[in-house]
Amino acid sequence: MNTRNRTIDELERRTGHQFKDRSLLTRSITHSSAVAPTRRTENSYQRLEFLGDRVLGLVVADRLLRDNVGANEGGLSRALNSVVRKESCADVARKLDVGPALIMGQSEAKSGGAQKEAILGDVCEAIIGALYVDGGIEVARTFIEKHFAKYIKGGTDGRGDAKTSLQEWAQSKSLSLPVYVEVLREGPDHAPEFTIEVQIEKHVSATAMGKSKKFAEHEAAMNFLIREGIWSEDDE
Repeated sequence: MNTRNRTIDELERRTGHQFKDRSLLTRSITHSSAVAPTRRTENSYQRLEFLGDRVLGLVVADRLLRDNVGANEGGLSRALNSVVRKESCADVARKLDVGPALIMGQSEAKSGGAQKEAILGDVCEAIIGALYVDGGIEVARTFIEKHFAKYIKGGTDGRGDAKTSLQEWAQSKSLSLPVYVEVLREGPDHAPEFTIEVQIEKHVSATAMGKSKKFAEHEAAMNFLIREGIWSEDDE
């Protein structure tokens, strides 16, 4: 067995599903840069990403509806949007260690495509799409409820997105809106790591690190909310 097949085998195990059609999993991790221009639509992850995005939204919306009896449409929509984000999808992809399995063109690979937030988020959605096509909605649901559990719990608890929650808290206290400052960038251009500081008047700033600015901003906001007792650390 060659290294590529072994890597895909390991990824398949981490999804928790044995594919009847392994080509679906392979396509879900194939970037358009690795495919001839005339075949990119059908042979890259683009179509599966489109499907997976909708499946993710459906499963999360159904779960939120069942877990939030009496919640109104506005609250459910905010909770849904806090879960179904590129940042959360990219985080799931990293935990699955999708990067080493990605199939992409040489130029994209050299530019650090396997660490890019947008690509990782897209691939996570494509994997969900592949799971749905191969195994149906219950296979996709099992994967989503396992790997997005902490995001769904955050939505169920009414916490929503950390940055939005922090902004709403600041407004409720008649404080200026949070300001996010990049205080450090380390690592090579293709795989940078950012340190972000969130600043709010009359309060000590909070910092966090992440593979993208958006993720680090989210983590910094979350750290601030936990430190100030607005969120519980147990619900992180």
